[in-house]
Amino acid sequence: MARSAHQKEKLLVLLEVLSRESDQEHPVTTARLIQALAARGVSAERKSVYDDLETLRELGYDVVTERGRGHFLASRDFELAELKLLVDAVQSSKFISEGKSRSLIKKLERLCSDHQAGSLHRQVYVTGRVKTMNESVLYSIDAIHEAISANRRLRFRYFDYNAAKEKVFRRDGAVYEVSPVGLLRSDESYYLVALDARSGQRRHYRVDRMASPAVADAERASGCGEIDMGAYARRHFGMFSGRDRQVRLRCPNGLAHVILDRFGMDVMLIPDGPGHFALTVEVTVSQQFYGWLFGLGPEVELTAPADVREEYLAALRAAAERHQ
Repeated sequence: MARSAHQKEKLLVLLEVLSRESDQEHPVTTARLIQALAARGVSAERKSVYDDLETLRELGYDVVTERGRGHFLASRDFELAELKLLVDAVQSSKFISEGKSRSLIKKLERLCSDHQAGSLHRQVYVTGRVKTMNESVLYSIDAIHEAISANRRLRFRYFDYNAAKEKVFRRDGAVYEVSPVGLLRSDESYYLVALDARSGQRRHYRVDRMASPAVADAERASGCGEIDMGAYARRHFGMFSGRDRQVRLRCPNGLAHVILDRFGMDVMLIPDGPGHFALTVEVTVSQQFYGWLFGLGPEVELTAPADVREEYLAALRAAAERHQ
C-alpha cells in the first residue's frame, strides 16, 4: 500500500525537480530524476521516466528533452525578466516593510529555478532603505479594496510617530469612519482618498499610518464612484490639502516632457513667444505645488491667476529672507 501511495507522487516529484532545478542553461539528467524519485520512495526506470515526461507535456507543461544534455522546463508563468521587475518593485516600495519585502521576494524566487533565483537574490538591497515600520500595510490595502468593492464605509484608527519612534494615535485613539474613494501612490507611499463620515470633506490618509482597518456596516456616501482618480492624482502635488484652482504656466520648450509626464498627453501646450509654451491646468494649490514649480527652474513662470501668483511670490520672498 505504501509503495502504491508513493507511486501516485511520481508526476508531482518530477515536476517539482524540473521546476526547482532546471532551466534552459541547467537541464537535469534522467539519472538525477531517478535519484530524486528514489529519495521519495518511488522506484523508476529510464523508460518510465520518459513516459512520465511525455505525460507532463500532454498536460500542458513545456518540458524539453535535449539529447546528451537532459530535460528542463522551458517556459513558466513568469519570465525571469518579469520576476526581476517584480523584485525591483517590491524592494523599492517604501510602503512595504523590510520584513515583508524579504518574505515577498522569497515567494517570487520560488517561481523560477534555483539557478535563476540566485540572480534575483543578487538584486536584493532591502537593508538600509527607508521602509515603513508598519508590517500590516498590505492587509490594510486589502481591507480598503474590500470596503470599496462592497460599497461600505471603512473604520480605523490613525496615528503618527513621535521623536522616540512611538505611535501616537490621533483623536486620542478614537475610531475614524470614512467613505473610501480610492488609493493613490505619492512620494513612495500609499494614500487613501476618502470622504469623512462626519463632515463629508475629502481627506487623505497614509495607509501605513492606519491601524486595524475594518469594513463597516454603513454604505459609502453617494458620489464616491464618480470621482476620477486619475485626474485627481494629476492635480495633487503630494497628498497635502489645498484649494483647487486653474493656473496658467509659461515654460521653455525643453520642459515639455516634464509637463506632459505630470499632466498627461491631453493637456494643451500653446506656443507663447520664442522657445516657450503656455498651458492652463487645474491643480491643488499648496506649498508642495509651489515647491514643484520652483524645482522646474527660473524660466518657468506662474502667470495667473493674480492671487495665486502673489502667494507664490510671497512664499519665495519668505524663504529668501530666512536664508539670508
